[in-house]
Amino acid sequence: MTAPVESTAPTSSNDRSTAAAVSRPASRAAWLKQLHQWHWISSALCLIGMILFAFTGITLNHAADIESKPTLVSRTAQLPPELLKSLQPAPAASAAQGGSTASDPDGDSAAPLPAPVRQWLSTSLSHPIDDRAAEWSRDEIYLAMPRPGGDAWVRIARDSGEVEFENTDRGWISYLNDLHKGRHAGVAWSWFIDVFAAACLVFSITGLLILKFHALNRPSTWPLVGMGLVIPALLALLLIH
Repeated sequence: MTAPVESTAPTSSNDRSTAAAVSRPASRAAWLKQLHQWHWISSALCLIGMILFAFTGITLNHAADIESKPTLVSRTAQLPPELLKSLQPAPAASAAQGGSTASDPDGDSAAPLPAPVRQWLSTSLSHPIDDRAAEWSRDEIYLAMPRPGGDAWVRIARDSGEVEFENTDRGWISYLNDLHKGRHAGVAWSWFIDVFAAACLVFSITGLLILKFHALNRPSTWPLVGMGLVIPALLALLLIH
């Protein structure tokens, strides 16, 4: 009796097309699942920041309509003689010979205040004085301390040691508006804005790709997306001059 022979014929084209047809929905489902995961994670990261930036976008757009009453605090003090010596300008002769230094700058220059002076000012003025650069001139030292929602400054007369201090607080709306603009908010906030912007891009791009997957079953998808582009473009071209 002859043994049965196994068929080694190649898979037919119909089998290959069937396998491809089965794999396409599976691949599509896998991509859609991945996009949804990226989308919800980025939206969770962006949620509070988007609420903040949306709210401050409204307050910035209507800044003239929102009343603000700044709080102004002014103080004066007298620098002790032992501290004043470290701030007094060098005599004209020695300045001409040795020039100015970082600890005793003459003329127009920028350098931090000495640490003992900063400590005394912080205690006397009830306001923290950090090591940012102050503006040194022959007659006075001026330290500007801008911050979100306000600013402060200190002026010290180099000959007499008279200290003037002023602190302005413009309120919490001004504070949030300055955070929106990244104004005087420091390096850490600048990095946060960059990371937040990247997360918003991921959120938006994944949302666009998800719309693409669902567009066949939702005919209004692309007209609505187009309106989001056309309306601001027309406003910019026709009404902004």
